[in-house]
Amino acid sequence: MHSEFDLITRFLAPASAGSEAGVELGVGDDCALLEPTPGERLAVSVDTSVADVHFPASAPPHAIGHRALAVSLSDLAAMGARARWCVMSLTLPEADGDWVADFADGFHALCRTTGVALTGGDVSRGELAVGVTVMGEVPPAMALTRAGARPGDCLAVTGFLGGGAGGLARWREGERDLATPLLRRYLLPQPRLVAGVALRGLASSAIDISDGLQADLGHLCQASGVGVVLSPDALPLAEGLVEALGEPGARQAALCGGDDYELLVTLPPACLEEAQRRLAAQGLPLTEIGRITAEPGMSGVEASTSPGWRHFPGEAP
Repeated sequence: MHSEFDLITRFLAPASAGSEAGVELGVGDDCALLEPTPGERLAVSVDTSVADVHFPASAPPHAIGHRALAVSLSDLAAMGARARWCVMSLTLPEADGDWVADFADGFHALCRTTGVALTGGDVSRGELAVGVTVMGEVPPAMALTRAGARPGDCLAVTGFLGGGAGGLARWREGERDLATPLLRRYLLPQPRLVAGVALRGLASSAIDISDGLQADLGHLCQASGVGVVLSPDALPLAEGLVEALGEPGARQAALCGGDDYELLVTLPPACLEEAQRRLAAQGLPLTEIGRITAEPGMSGVEASTSPGWRHFPGEAP
């Protein structure tokens, strides 16, 4: 049996996080000491992933580690921030060293590919849950927020939609092969960090799609004080989605399913082509799916009976 300190030392402390990562003091003390880039603004976000709420408790541990970090990094991507650091709290029902080692492999692998340094955290006993706080940097006046959309702007989305919901459906049907495209989209989402940085200076507003396109688009429109005409036939559908759910089910998943972690952005029409060119250089499509209007409200689709994920179903939309 491992103690929480042993788990941290053996599995969760990164191999190295030196001055090149902006870390003066990392894992092992009461606080981390970080070195932000002079003149940059600090972007900070936190997410908690709870077993059998945000991910299946029986999912592969490395996928749980990857996913817990990815969903937090997606918030930095939506702000156009460069990811720098994270801290993580892990709550475990038991001190299973093999499980934690596999979990840590997934978490650290995504740290490496995104340039993020794990600088501290905590391990405690309880129902399985992972809390991740991420920190990034963005130049002054360059942050993408939800509040910048203007009438006449194009509405566009990165990548493909519905894969998260489609992957969850496949999991519930018994699919366990992570090579299956839809299952990968659900359990191993890819935060669009490079795309967020590339959209600086072009996008007028942005949000990541975590609760479903319609729900998150509603948040963006509310923050910007605008409306939208959505073109549902233009929605780019994830690979295998129509085959898995049928055409109506695929469209519903793309509109309301959530867990896609793509970026939903608005851009002046004159900026759309340049934005598409920048993202195409990364192998990522940017698809126009609507236009922003001065009149509040959402047209082009029926009011959803599934308005996105809510932790507390009684809360107001």
